[in-house]
Amino acid sequence: MAFSDSSSGRNSLIPSFLYSSSSKTLPLHRMLHSTAAAAAAAPSSPPANLDAGSRGFMIPSPSESRKIELYSPAFYAACTAGGILSCGLTHMAVTPLDLVKCNMQIDPAKYKNITSGFGVLLKEQGIRGFFRGWVPTLLGYSAQGACKFGFYEFFKKYYSDIAGPEYASKYKTLIYLAGSASAEVIADVALCPFEAVKVRVQTQPGFARGLADGLPKFVKSEGTLGLYKGIVPLWGRQIPYTMMKFASFETIVELIYKHAIPTPKNECSKNLQLGVSFAGGYIAGVLCAIVSHPADNLVSFLNNAKGATVGDVSVRLGAIVAVSKLGLWGLFTRGLPLRIVMIGTLTGAQWGIYDAFKVFVGLPTTGGPAPAAAPAPAKA
Repeated sequence: MAFSDSSSGRNSLIPSFLYSSSSKTLPLHRMLHSTAAAAAAAPSSPPANLDAGSRGFMIPSPSESRKIELYSPAFYAACTAGGILSCGLTHMAVTPLDLVKCNMQIDPAKYKNITSGFGVLLKEQGIRGFFRGWVPTLLGYSAQGACKFGFYEFFKKYYSDIAGPEYASKYKTLIYLAGSASAEVIADVALCPFEAVKVRVQTQPGFARGLADGLPKFVKSEGTLGLYKGIVPLWGRQIPYTMMKFASFETIVELIYKHAIPTPKNECSKNLQLGVSFAGGYIAGVLCAIVSHPADNLVSFLNNAKGATVGDVSVRLGAIVAVSKLGLWGLFTRGLPLRIVMIGTLTGAQWGIYDAFKVFVGLPTTGGPAPAAAPAPAKA
């Protein structure tokens, strides 16, 4: 049986798209030519002969990541996030040292020194006892770090703008001190409730396992205001600590780049800059520990005492009792060697993590050469 040569028979046996002369179908060489021409004319846009549905599946070419503008809302948000990471993680990591330090301050007869302190805790509470109170430590110091670093960057810029370029350069250390003090006032309000529960959990065995059961017990026995009974000595400890931490860090880093590293900061590698941040932070941490240690002893003593509330006369009496019990020398020295090791390492790690996060999001590291003063306007 022969097939008919008629167009009707051919159309019935062969798919129409193979021979159709419709204007919607182009020969292969014309398709390639039109696509290449469109790509040459507009390489970043999809070919014109693609419909809207096809364009939805086009993957744009990677573009250069945008840098965060300094002193923009995104900049302050990044500094806040870096503060959360730097303070929360580092304080949680040194929980065993903090635990021994608090117990040495509260019960020096039982916890005579660092070695015996670790031995007593290991014998009575086991390995798990070294991390008692890590949850309020993590949450409290994360909140504090967010406010401390975020508001420090804000207040440093704010006070510099008030002073003007010339005086901001001339009195930069005063601006560092004022900015860090202002930030710490806010940060301690966020920290204080967690710090109160942490000290009670760490220094009174059997009081609570952690934050979840310790916070309700504390509020039930002391009242809500009892969470802030240590706010004044906490300010007394943390404000000088933070002022020393930020002002000395900025000064030390500036001196390192000026005298120890011949290469300008913007030409140094990121790893070298982060190493400078850690070294400057460690030295600043040692100074911080010495300055703030007497108030740290008072905070531990008052948060361990029962029945006092913020603003109560018993708080002031408790401070007098603490001084008389510890003695002036003990107030400045008890637990200080351990705190120097702890705070030095802690502060160095904090600045390292904070600046590493800033580098990760595209921001420059903290500190460096002093800003140049603006030239005085020429007289007519």
